[in-house]
Amino acid sequence: MDRSGYWVYIRCDDCGEKLRTRIDLDFDLSDQYNDTEDEINYFCRKTLIGSERCFSPIEVKLTFDEQRRLIDKKIQGGQFISEEEYQAE
Repeated sequence: MDRSGYWVYIRCDDCGEKLRTRIDLDFDLSDQYNDTEDEINYFCRKTLIGSERCFSPIEVKLTFDEQRRLIDKKIQGGQFISEEEYQAE
């Protein structure tokens, strides 16, 4: 098990290519404070570009809580898929 990593699996909306990326929970996250600066979340934004069919950028935005557990995810230009979908032909 990868304790310091969070894997994201996606499918490009334009061409259907499946991609994955690893978020390093120790180094890829940025601090995100609320208005009173007493509560912290972590944020990560990644832009992925496929290599097989097209080169359309896919932007992924992830928000994690204080314990670095995923609490929100958004994507533009693609769809989130499961690891099983990623590995299927």
